[in-house]
Amino acid sequence: MPVSAADRLLAERLADVAGEAIRPFFRSTYAQEIKADRSPVTEADRAAEAAMRRLLDAEAPGDGVVGEEYGEKPGVTGRRWVLDPIDGTRSFTAGRAIFGTLIALVEGDWPVMGLIDQPVQRERWIGVAGRPTLFNGVPARTRACAALDGVLLATTSPHLFRGEEVEAYMRLALAVAGGNLRQGPVYGGDCYNYGLLAIGTLDLVCEAGLQLYDYAALAPVVEGAGGRFCDWQGDPVSATGSGQVLAIGDPARVDDVLAALHG
Repeated sequence: MPVSAADRLLAERLADVAGEAIRPFFRSTYAQEIKADRSPVTEADRAAEAAMRRLLDAEAPGDGVVGEEYGEKPGVTGRRWVLDPIDGTRSFTAGRAIFGTLIALVEGDWPVMGLIDQPVQRERWIGVAGRPTLFNGVPARTRACAALDGVLLATTSPHLFRGEEVEAYMRLALAVAGGNLRQGPVYGGDCYNYGLLAIGTLDLVCEAGLQLYDYAALAPVVEGAGGRFCDWQGDPVSATGSGQVLAIGDPARVDDVLAALHG
């Protein structure tokens, strides 16, 4: 089923209600807990997801919902809304406005619409399969890169890689830095990095260990801006992906990135 104007409007309304729930807590006082995986969850995370779920219950009751904080609600339409109320909760708790709300519409196993919203800076990216990505209503575009050496690489944290992933990431980091990691990657940013890639201020994002709610919204945004969103083998990322993802601003550099990653 093609993404409709009503679907897109609903995604924007979901971002609006999430932002209204989040902004009062930013750099303020709120309850916070540490989950079993040692990641933080705050009153703002839960308030934002609850607000989005209430709207979906009213506007799309037959659709499934998958959220980081409140799990999965099965649907009957073959469509799922995938929600991450605050992607980058550590940045949120540190008062850094580089977190974001992620909203995706998934049909079958494939994301067909994705939205990244930074509610403090009022920045919003929305991508729909087969259409140009918009950044605050204006078409977004990734930038061309003549070579892998010199591209600007970002990842949330090198500590999130495990085992052989560490060696693969370091090969990639050295390749883009020309062997000098003093001019190395940008760290921090979570979903915000993918938005920056879509407007051409970053060139490459490499991450692993992501869950569906972390990455479902990203592919339509990146690809609608002219980039490539794939796994570490260069294949499209579905809802059953491994959690290893690459966002490459210039598709001409895909083979270079894979060669560096895998040695």
